[in-house]
Amino acid sequence: MQERLVYLDHGATSPLREEVLEAMLPFLKERYGNPSSLHSPGRVIRQAVEEAREKTALALGAEPDEIFFTSGGTESNNIAIRGAARARRSKGHLITTSIEHHAVLDVCKGLAEDGFSVTYLPVDRYGLVSLEMVEKALRPDTFMISIMMANNEVGTIEPVAEIGALARERGVLFHTDAVQAVGQIPLDLRELKIDLLTLSAHKFNGPKGVGALYVRRGTPVAPLYDGGGQEKALRPGTENVPGIVGLARALELAVEELPEKTRHLLALRRRLIEGLLAMDDTVLNGHPTARLPGNVNVSFNYIEGEALLLGLDLEGIAASSGSACTAGSPEPSHVLLAMGLGHQLARGSLRLTLGRENSDACLDHLFSVLPPLVERLRKMSALYPGQS
Repeated sequence: MQERLVYLDHGATSPLREEVLEAMLPFLKERYGNPSSLHSPGRVIRQAVEEAREKTALALGAEPDEIFFTSGGTESNNIAIRGAARARRSKGHLITTSIEHHAVLDVCKGLAEDGFSVTYLPVDRYGLVSLEMVEKALRPDTFMISIMMANNEVGTIEPVAEIGALARERGVLFHTDAVQAVGQIPLDLRELKIDLLTLSAHKFNGPKGVGALYVRRGTPVAPLYDGGGQEKALRPGTENVPGIVGLARALELAVEELPEKTRHLLALRRRLIEGLLAMDDTVLNGHPTARLPGNVNVSFNYIEGEALLLGLDLEGIAASSGSACTAGSPEPSHVLLAMGLGHQLARGSLRLTLGRENSDACLDHLFSVLPPLVERLRKMSALYPGQS
């Protein structure tokens, strides 16, 4: 197998930027104090954590005391949803959608098993949930709406501003999983009526294993476990200082460079979609315009996505067929099924997610490999017309 040349899986994770690594290195070497210690090495580290908190808050349009550092998106989602449920004195009702990441869906499933009521809203063929359906689902005992800002598989951007306004008007907490959106699209919490927001550093060229949860002042959230007073006891445990510093630096760079990056990705995305749809029996999944700048998801009829991924990998192209968290599952994407795709077409999906490192040369290589690969796989398929 040849050396990997083209990385088109930034939706799964993105490469660590050199500037981010440089910011982290001192805290992996000589600055090793515990931020909870009272001695001078500890105070130096505490200052670094608080500076990172300030940078993160500034990038999001939040206040520093509203930012809580975690291990990533999954933990942040658990704290947000389970923590809000735990803060209640009685069971209640939660609204979400059928296309959420499993870090939200599985939490909701667990709450349902504990006696909470959960409504899973359907989406249209583009993966969009309607404000009207959210409003109709509200009940007197609804305490939270949890709807992602942008879908991790098809890139569709949900109407979170409108949903947040509705939730605030009705006195319902609004949580959004913004793991795919932060650092990819403009976001200002001073304008959006969001109570809880989840992000993860490795989606915007930061380190893995670190994320953050935004908790609007006054939002009732109880800790999920005990053991210390770190992060105001909401997320106890010694802080991942190098990761936190890296998250803040990566987010700072991502927000600063967002206009330029967006122009770059939109140009690549336009060419990518045009080239893919020029191939026979190919369907674009997700909204044609209201989608993440770097996300393209298509389905190829008559072939299996796994075989396609393996064939691309042999040619030095890294891609995915959906969420990296469900890679290897024999089941088709729950997102595509919820959007109305049949099982066969859903199983032939390909997600190509672009990043700042990609160029037209990357797409040149992809289009030299993909069409003949698709044709070869279709000829091997018993489902392909004309095959015996």
